Amino acid sequence: MAAPAGAGALIASPDRRRCLWSVLAAALGLLTYGVSALEVYTPKEIFVANGTQGKLTCKFKSTNTTGTLTSVSWSFQPEGTDTTVSFFHYSQGQVYAGNYPPFKDRVSWAGDLDKKDASINIENMQFIHNGTYICDVKNPPDIVVQPGHIRLYVVEKEILPAFPVWVVVGIVTAVVLGLTLLITMILAVIYRRRNSKRDYAGAQSYMRS
Repeated sequence: MAAPAGAGALIASPDRRRCLWSVLAAALGLLTYGVSALEVYTPKEIFVANGTQGKLTCKFKSTNTTGTLTSVSWSFQPEGTDTTVSFFHYSQGQVYAGNYPPFKDRVSWAGDLDKKDASINIENMQFIHNGTYICDVKNPPDIVVQPGHIRLYVVEKEILPAFPVWVVVGIVTAVVLGLTLLITMILAVIYRRRNSKRDYAGAQSYMRS
């Protein structure tokens, strides 16, 4: 007895679904072939004395070689606001500076895309430049997972920290350890010399007796 036509359709439907999922997976694999995450590295925060040049360092890692499609964009979020303004773009060896007044005629390219460097310099930094800077690099087909964020503080020259606290502590600790080791070595040499003189004097008195 032949099975009803409707039953045959129900039996075939799971196979059709599996075939459809296989086609979709293959298409997705072709679209994403060779694509990987582009990672951007920036310092978390920097301090710059007012009236001086500040360098915003931005490095990136990409499995794809840089070329004509590689581009860099810098944005700025002023302190105390939620708005972000794009003020600098670099692509194909050309600089495209925005018209945002705080950065007009102040920004210059300081990177090298061949070396995975997307850094910039900002001249004559003032207190209006306090805020967060965002470095976004595009290098198709690699995609950016998370742009780099730098919290920049413009401070008076007199209060600019010359060295981080941990650097000062490290230097002091190294000096103390070095002096302790030097004193220990000197005392050891003096002790050995005294013992050798005593042994020599004892040997002479024994021979005379």
